[in-house]
Amino acid sequence: MSNSPGDPQPDPSLDAEPAEPAEPPRKRRRNRKVLVIVLVTLLALLLAVAGGAFYFVNRLSSNIERIPDAFDIPETARPAELPGDSITFLLGGLDGEDKVDVYEPGAARTDTIMLAHFPEGRDRGYLVSIPRDTYIEIPGQGENKINAAYSLGGPALFVQTIEELTGIRVDHLALIDWNGFQALTDELGGVTMTFDEETPLADGDDPIPAGTHTLTGEQALQYVRDRKDLPGGDFDRVKRQQNFLRALMNELISSGTLTDPGKVNGVAGAIGQAARVDEELSAFGMVDLALSMRDLRADDMTFLTVPTDGTGMAGAQSIVVYDQERAGQLWTALAEDDMDAFLAANPDLVTGDDVR
Repeated sequence: MSNSPGDPQPDPSLDAEPAEPAEPPRKRRRNRKVLVIVLVTLLALLLAVAGGAFYFVNRLSSNIERIPDAFDIPETARPAELPGDSITFLLGGLDGEDKVDVYEPGAARTDTIMLAHFPEGRDRGYLVSIPRDTYIEIPGQGENKINAAYSLGGPALFVQTIEELTGIRVDHLALIDWNGFQALTDELGGVTMTFDEETPLADGDDPIPAGTHTLTGEQALQYVRDRKDLPGGDFDRVKRQQNFLRALMNELISSGTLTDPGKVNGVAGAIGQAARVDEELSAFGMVDLALSMRDLRADDMTFLTVPTDGTGMAGAQSIVVYDQERAGQLWTALAEDDMDAFLAANPDLVTGDDVR
């Protein structure tokens, strides 16, 4: 086994993918796969930082379409609801452009998967990334990469797979495609980040010198999609994406966006191009959620990756090996609101502030 996953091999359980096109479409497809983490998390986290900015929440709600039948799962097959007012979002980034409107079997996979959990009181949150190539049991489908669940059975099977894996009941589902990412960054006037050393970008773009810089949408795109220059490959790329997300949250709070109607329209429009949520998350529900999380800030969020045991092979496929024991401890700690003890014992899972 190696320390970072390689590019996934063809999955024999699904229809073969078409031959790779010429470089420009391939580049756009690669961008979609690695950048959705940013948009994926914005729905829950923007509501968190919005607080009492009800105008923003209403604009956001009116721009976002709904996902039908996301929870079409027998109640007996679902985990019990957690006590109190804790809430859990399942966030999935699709690997194909314009794939979120209507589910089609085999048309797209969830190449970014994250569980965003806010414990009772909603004054803090945990965002857990699950690598797309994690090899697990998909209900009714046998063993496969976790990103195949959506492709095989749509939103409901995606939700059921995560619930059975974690033992945690999903309250809301958000699906994202890549549209609006650059526009969102540029709508904010860029995102300010500080780097301790020269930081390489994807595709051979000029590196970012050490110091504090305001990244444009294009620079942010290249920062979060770089993998080849990082020693941990895809695992380090996830850390970059989470690092950028923290900076993006801080930019939203500090820039006055949520009190500026013109900026609100632009940001809400960019997110609306890219996001869909389940039918149960109504406009009223969004306002209520925003109010309940009005004091949450980026520093109150902990970003981490589910425990894995490196990479391996399943037939012809390159996979990420799921660490059943430590992952089980993580899910139990989330459900029982005992994350302080878990994180103290597993600091290697946390994405800190020293991301290159």
